[in-house]
Amino acid sequence: MELPTQILLTYGYLLLFGWVLVEQFGIPLPATPVLLAAGAMSAEHQISFVVAFLAGLLACMTADTTWFLIGRRYGHHVLRILCKLSMEPTICVRRTQDSFGRRRGTMLMFAKFVPGLATLAAPVAGQNGMGLAKFLFFDSIGATLWLLALLSGGRLFGDALKRDPGLLNWVGRFSGALLLLGILGFFIVRVYRRRMVLKKLVASRLEPEELKAQLDSGEQVYIVDLRHPLELVAEPFTLPSALHFSPDALAARHIEIPRDRDVVLFCTCPSEATAAKTAMTLHKLGIERVRPLRGGYDEWKRLGFPLDAIPPVNPVIPVSEVVRELYRAH
Repeated sequence: MELPTQILLTYGYLLLFGWVLVEQFGIPLPATPVLLAAGAMSAEHQISFVVAFLAGLLACMTADTTWFLIGRRYGHHVLRILCKLSMEPTICVRRTQDSFGRRRGTMLMFAKFVPGLATLAAPVAGQNGMGLAKFLFFDSIGATLWLLALLSGGRLFGDALKRDPGLLNWVGRFSGALLLLGILGFFIVRVYRRRMVLKKLVASRLEPEELKAQLDSGEQVYIVDLRHPLELVAEPFTLPSALHFSPDALAARHIEIPRDRDVVLFCTCPSEATAAKTAMTLHKLGIERVRPLRGGYDEWKRLGFPLDAIPPVNPVIPVSEVVRELYRAH
């Protein structure tokens, strides 16, 4: 591990702290190679395993607590920014909200092992009212598990090097190049997937002004609110006559969707990612007149177009119950 090892030897624990901190703030710069290298070096007593762990833990808790407080203050607006930084528009924030709604503390304990959840977990917890003490308890367990897994993996590799020093020469020859290729591949795959999704989205999305004109003229439009129930707590409003479904529930009940009118889908994801993905799913199920709304709920609200109030939503109740309540409201 020549590249990360040499850097660690030069800058020590400060580098480990900074690298982990940058990754946990959402910048796609993987800290895994540095933590593995630190674990391997601890086998030769060049780095203290305990101090390396504490430096990583301090970085994780600093970043996570900051995101928790920002999420509590600014809600889904900061989550939209984090989705854009992740360059993974198909994940959006729904995956994290689904996990948090079902498991809460357990999700925080394992979020760092799941791509797409690691950075979003803390602000989602802050947005949805989790207490700070409870958050710190579960988040510290999650950070500890993640750091110990990587440092221990590196330590085992370091012990193997002690038994067979020739292994170091082989690894050192290729590790730097493999690290750079891995980071480059990460960016290429994310950018490619993003471009493909956006290309399909642009071809089919509906302008808010066009939808407003359809409603004003009395045209029948089937409008579907795809926002997560947790988002309805902070924003208890929806578009006129809109029905609320999760993407999975909508696809499962696609037979009930009328085929003689436009089906308009909206969410609050960057680039209408959830709406676009759901629209493509419905197309495959034979529903042709389905379009995501450009800008989603936020753009409709920004333009000052009318909104309907909806009943308060309990974010932990099943989606079917939320749908039933919204049907009653309409």
